[in-house]
This record gives sequence, structure tokens and C-alpha cells, in this order.
Amino acid sequence: MSSERAKAYTQAGVNIEAGNALVGRIKHLVASTQIRGVISDIGGFGGLFRPDLSGMSEPVLVSSTDGVGTKLKLAFTFNKHDSVGIDLVAMSVNDILVQGATPLFFLDYFATGKLDVDTAETVVSGVAEGCRQAGCALLGGETAEMPDMYAPGEYDLAGFCVGLVDNAKLIDGSGIQVGDVIVGVASSGLHSNGFSLARQVLARSGLKADDAFPGADGASVRDVLLTPTTIYVEAVRSLLRDMNVKGMAHITGGGFYDNIPRVLPSQVEARINFGSWQLPPVFHWLKNAGELSWPEILQIFNGGIGYVLILPAEQAEEAINRIQAFNLRAWRIGEIARRAQDGEQVVVNF
Repeated sequence: MSSERAKAYTQAGVNIEAGNALVGRIKHLVASTQIRGVISDIGGFGGLFRPDLSGMSEPVLVSSTDGVGTKLKLAFTFNKHDSVGIDLVAMSVNDILVQGATPLFFLDYFATGKLDVDTAETVVSGVAEGCRQAGCALLGGETAEMPDMYAPGEYDLAGFCVGLVDNAKLIDGSGIQVGDVIVGVASSGLHSNGFSLARQVLARSGLKADDAFPGADGASVRDVLLTPTTIYVEAVRSLLRDMNVKGMAHITGGGFYDNIPRVLPSQVEARINFGSWQLPPVFHWLKNAGELSWPEILQIFNGGIGYVLILPAEQAEEAINRIQAFNLRAWRIGEIARRAQDGEQVVVNF
């Protein structure tokens, strides 16, 4: 659209030229995520992907959508936008990974009141980095400039992921039984949940963006709180090839108590041994500065464990070793037991 034809829309607060400039600046980012199967370029009405179905008897598509929540408020406050795109990808790809799916492609939605091309490009660079970590393509997206909808300098993000798994290899937790072991994989920090409370604690604490975060070896408040969500795809896929992974859970909002039961048969419970893993400093700070109990921490936040796998006891050590080969820490954090009548499905031994 020419500048003359777009004049009225620009006066209404929508800068089409800025949107076009953004598309030009992110083309190389999108290209950096291309994998086999992508058969379209950026700018089409729809993204095209031809999946490789060889070796699958009954292919199943698995999809997920999510956002980053109020972690974005800290990105605005700290003027740091390069990592929230990684968070956006992580929240969806980790979810479909739980069911054994391999992420194929991702789409993002960026909405703002007034488009800042530099900020949007920085955000998309994070989305592209997340896609590269997950091994999926950034197939398309939408940038919506909506005057009067958002405060100046603010935006919202949503992401959408589609993956593929053979029906015979779907993981749904139905095979979990008494005696199986729970392996927990470390989180990088808060990930993308619990920030409404974390921001309140931060405000009361008086800590500023450039202050050293308590117990974090000199890392700043900005860097600790905006550490991106870990993407577990590569490490977990290394286990799915030949290990009997019976169930998995992405530990997000609701912590252990809400997420692990989603994959457990009704007759069993997960017994978690608190102290069997190392908690990042951010959780000790939240407990002290927020005057929270450990049960509250594990109900609201991930508590230092971002992903859980349930598998036979004899495979636990090998699984931990493989995960650690991907520079992730992992621990045996519990086991599966018979559930007490009307009992909780997650019991944490403090």
C-alpha cells in the first residue's frame, strides 16, 4: 500500500509501512528455522508444511497454544525483549512433548497498540531461537497493531504449535504402575508461570533491575527473572527412541499438585521427596521475601523442576545420564505408589 493510500489509516493509528518493514527485517529469522517439510515462504495467506509420514501406521497431529503471561510486564519494565519469544515457544512445545509428539511448526501472534519495529524484531528473534532449540519451523505469524488497546510500550504474545506422533507411540500415562520412578528435570527458574505473585514480591522487596539477585552469584534481578523457559524437546526425544517412558508432565502453573495428576491413572499417586533436587535461588528468595511456605511454592511455581518423566525403576539412572548429556540437571525425585482411598494424587514428603 502506498504512503498516500495508507494516509488515513496512519492517521487512525495503524502504520502499515512499519508492519511491512517488520516483515522485511524478520525474513532471515524465519528462514533460520526452516526444516524439511516447509514448502512456503513468509507472507502467504497460510503456511504450508508437508510432514514426513514414513514409518507411521497411524499418524496423529498434536497441537497446543499458550502465552507468556504477566512475565511480559517485567520485560516492559526492564526493557528486555530478547528472551520472551523463547518462553513463548517453550510453553507450547513442552506441552505437546508430554504426549510424545515431535514439534513440526510454530506460529506466533504479536499484538500492540503502536508497533515498535525494533522491539517486535527483538521478540521475533527470540521466537526463532526457541524454534531452533525445539527443532521446529516458524511457519508464520500475525502482527496486530491496535490503537487504544494496549498501554504505550506494551504488547501481548500468543503462540501455536503443531507436532506429530504415531498413534502407537502416544504417551498418555495409562501404563504407569506402582514402583515406577519419577525423574525430575531442572527448570531454569520461574519459567513463565507465577509472575503475578512474583512481581508483587519484587515490588515489596525494593530490588531494582540492575541489583544483584540474592544468592545468584552476581546475576542481576533482570537476568534472573527473565531467564527463558527451558525447552526440553531434544533431551526428551533422546529417551523416547528406546526407553519405556510411561508418562510425562510439563510443570507449569499449579506446580506438581495440578500437573502431575493429569497423567496419572486414578489408582496411583506420586510421592515426591522434597530436597532430592537443587532449587534455584529464585525460589528461596520467593519463600523468604514473599513469606511463603514450601507447599505454597510447589503449588504456585515449578519449584525448580520444569519437566517430569515416569519410567521403570531400572531405567531411571540411564535416563538421568542421558538428560545430563544435554547440559540439563536431572534427579530421581520420587516414585509411584498405590493411592490411598480418596487420597491426593501427589504427596510431597518435606
